[in-house]
Amino acid sequence: MKVRKAIIPAAGLGTRLLPNTKSIPKEMLPLVDKPVLQYIVEEAVAAGVEEILIITNRGKSPIEDYFDYAPDLESRLLADGKEKEARTVREVADMADVYFLRQKETKGLGHAIWRARSFVGDEPFGILLGDDIMLSDTPVLKQLVNAAEANDCSAIAVRQFPGEEICKYSSVKFEEKLGDNVFRISDMNEKPSVYEKLSDFAIMGRYVLTPAIFDILEKTSPGRNNEIQLTDGMRVLCRREKMCAVDFEGRRYDTGNLKGYLESIIDFALQNDEAGAWLRQFIIDKAEKLKQPSAGD
Repeated sequence: MKVRKAIIPAAGLGTRLLPNTKSIPKEMLPLVDKPVLQYIVEEAVAAGVEEILIITNRGKSPIEDYFDYAPDLESRLLADGKEKEARTVREVADMADVYFLRQKETKGLGHAIWRARSFVGDEPFGILLGDDIMLSDTPVLKQLVNAAEANDCSAIAVRQFPGEEICKYSSVKFEEKLGDNVFRISDMNEKPSVYEKLSDFAIMGRYVLTPAIFDILEKTSPGRNNEIQLTDGMRVLCRREKMCAVDFEGRRYDTGNLKGYLESIIDFALQNDEAGAWLRQFIIDKAEKLKQPSAGD
């Protein structure tokens, strides 16, 4: 099962990060030295993906511009002797073959994925959500590709959440263990109550699916929020054919909300060659100051 294609849904309005996202797509907000979306594209490429479809909507044209060539900018950089910067700009556009498709109606994640049917064809494919960033030694999508190939089936990323945390996500039901961190699943549900949850394991923004999902999504009725939910389609898929869940190695950040976005900036900056050592010392010094009583205490 070779995965050559991937879909990145990036059609959300980014309402949790307003007013920043009024004119800047949330996927283009900076994460240290490059936009959030570039990390996701890089993860897909590192997993062996050759072609990427980014699903957008009105107001997301900066995404298309970013992954295109910029001859005027490159020429100016070269004229100013900034060859390194010019190479960096060009490398962004050359990472993979990137295509774009607009989701003209807000009908949910399942609808957005269904719109990519002609792009995918009859191949297995990856999905990487546009505001979920992963920090891991082995790219999370690559971990899923490895599990999908080993078990000849679809694979989804999962992570354990205690108590009521699971209610924010989609829970899955495990059937049997297939490997150290790989499980066969037979059911799932979208944003369950504590009483409805199937386990403490939730689906986390990375998927490898077979093309059988498209026929299912085409017939899937609107569910939660009156939208076509990808989870509802995958629930049918896992009952028709084998599907596995991977309790992946790595950390996931939800950059679509302020706390998750700030957390990702700190952790990724600490990994940065240029700023990491400085930031580490800055945090230590700042923590010492915060320990000191403020005036008037």
